[in-house]
Amino acid sequence: MKNIKKLIIACDGESASGKSTAAKMISKKYKLLLVNSGLLYRYGSMLLIKQNPKNPMFFLNRKFKNISYKKIAKQNLHSHEISNHVAILAKNKSFRQIVNNFQKKIIRNNKKICVEGRDIASKILSKKPKYDLAFYFKCNINVAAKRRWLDLNKKISLKEVKRSLKKRTQMDKKRKNSPLVKVNDAILVRTDLLSKKQVLLKMSKYIEKII
Repeated sequence: MKNIKKLIIACDGESASGKSTAAKMISKKYKLLLVNSGLLYRYGSMLLIKQNPKNPMFFLNRKFKNISYKKIAKQNLHSHEISNHVAILAKNKSFRQIVNNFQKKIIRNNKKICVEGRDIASKILSKKPKYDLAFYFKCNINVAAKRRWLDLNKKISLKEVKRSLKKRTQMDKKRKNSPLVKVNDAILVRTDLLSKKQVLLKMSKYIEKII
């Protein structure tokens, strides 16, 4: 493999579309720093659920200024309660700015990076710096719901998980601030039609063309 000096990858997609798994695989293969923006929003939701502060945005801004991404990534933030809360919090313009500032600080200090979320290509990496490649992940709702249901160790019904995923994706696409969209040059990856190995091969094929 070539010695890569710069590679910026954007991975966007719907809930439980397999983007996190794909981003992890490609980051490991090409030795990229992986930043999962969804974890940042989940961390914010977890803090609000636990602390219930009087001034939520002041509280969250202070918390994000005093923590590293590594510490956030080590926490278990995938409960059903957080999933339902984060869809609402993600619509908040002030909180999105807090998360954007946090991410951009990391991105400025790393030229080999893969950032995964819902507004990465359209907002976070749209310019200065701009992504070298963008991927957009989609998955059939039935396949996505079963994946998330298993991730939650079947603690809630599959029907409830499916309903929650549908609601989250609709909210992401319709929100006023940084909605979930597929940018024109993003490469579509259908994870319900491809195995993990095939997903990695497809992404690698496009990456190899530019490095």
